[in-house]
Amino acid sequence: MKKGSPKLILMLGVLGVSVSSLLVRAASAPSLVTATYRLGWTVLLLLPMVLLRFRAELRRVRGRDLLLCGLSGVLLALHFATWFESLKWTSIASSTVLVSTEVIFTALGFALFLKGRIPRLGMAAIALSFAGSAALALADGGGRGALYGDLLALAAAVFVSLYTLIGRVQRDHLSTTVYTFLTYSACLLTLLVLDWATLTPVVGYGWKEVLIGLGLAVACTLLGHSLFSYSLKYLSPSYVSAAKLCEPIFASLLGIPLFGEIPGGVQVFGSVLVLAGVLLYTRAEA
Repeated sequence: MKKGSPKLILMLGVLGVSVSSLLVRAASAPSLVTATYRLGWTVLLLLPMVLLRFRAELRRVRGRDLLLCGLSGVLLALHFATWFESLKWTSIASSTVLVSTEVIFTALGFALFLKGRIPRLGMAAIALSFAGSAALALADGGGRGALYGDLLALAAAVFVSLYTLIGRVQRDHLSTTVYTFLTYSACLLTLLVLDWATLTPVVGYGWKEVLIGLGLAVACTLLGHSLFSYSLKYLSPSYVSAAKLCEPIFASLLGIPLFGEIPGGVQVFGSVLVLAGVLLYTRAEA
């Protein structure tokens, strides 16, 4: 493999994930339905590979693993539900930037629950990111809906950080494919329960919404996170984490011609602070 290929593949992965926020914004179905379609397609796409190549590992899965993967799936469902909903209330730029604070919440959770240690420089990075979040909230404070969307995006970051921490524990002894399949299946089941509990019909929205769900599954899973996992074999985790910070930039730039969303000055300033804090923490931990 050529030396530059992993970096090119990594950037394709970032672009794939960046498209997901645009697809969610284009959807007209309720956020829970969009998330349900996305996970439904993801599980369906993973199922043949799991049945053909990982049946033996599936049979060895213990009850504790099923419980933790189930909890991980619930958290991931809450992440999708809150993040997708945030994109209906606030701008693509604010939502994607605030969701990127996942790294910060993961670090805090790692220190609290897994006895990890936050570097001194990491504390400064966390403070910088939260200052940027406050600036974004100030920029969107003119409309209650936008501020509500910002809070949903932050909640989505917290949920996905907890999902990441459970994944760290489970990936010690489960393959990526089996862990993600079990987690995504639990996530899909949780979303279906939420659809039922909120009296949200799952069907009747037209083929456009079904195809958006397929696009999310392919762009975010196959052409997004899977390419991140591939890149980790050739590139350092800090490099991959830093590259992911391009997602809000790509998404915001694509949102200008597609939805006419031009970030304001304070919004740009807050976004820069958040991304700088996340990048600084990545470097501090490296």
